[in-house]
Amino acid sequence: MTEAIAFSRQADRETLYLEVEPQIAALIEGETDLIANLANIAAVLKEVFGFFWVGFYLKKGEQLVLGPFQGPLACSRIDLDKGVCGQAYSTAKPVVVPNVDEFPGHIACSSASKSEIVIPIFDSKGTVVGVLDVDSDRPNDFSDIDVRGLTAMSKQLAKII
Repeated sequence: MTEAIAFSRQADRETLYLEVEPQIAALIEGETDLIANLANIAAVLKEVFGFFWVGFYLKKGEQLVLGPFQGPLACSRIDLDKGVCGQAYSTAKPVVVPNVDEFPGHIACSSASKSEIVIPIFDSKGTVVGVLDVDSDRPNDFSDIDVRGLTAMSKQLAKII
């Protein structure tokens, strides 16, 4: 197991995703505990990209329940059809919200959050089992680069779920 992530501090996001993805793959390789892996991934994404909030919600019953995260306090439970996380879960597609104040039904865990991206997480059978939720304190902070980069990282999880 590694104790540090190497990345170019002045690089653009696309380069950062390319640098970090193989390191995350190596980090979770051989570790069978899902919570440990999610915690480390959240920590890496927060450290490398400086996002306001990074975390995971996992399906339990008829809700998404807060898992490992980095950042301020968060909502503990989200209904499967509510908010940005619920939309990504129920559609099984990434959701990018440039301005959370303009998203109908947005669940405001923090008023400091201005934009959000949520990526569904699939198990090895292709079933959605949760979401990766990333918030920024800047409006319009996410692009297709983030969709591709975060989706690639979430696909790593399918190997261990």
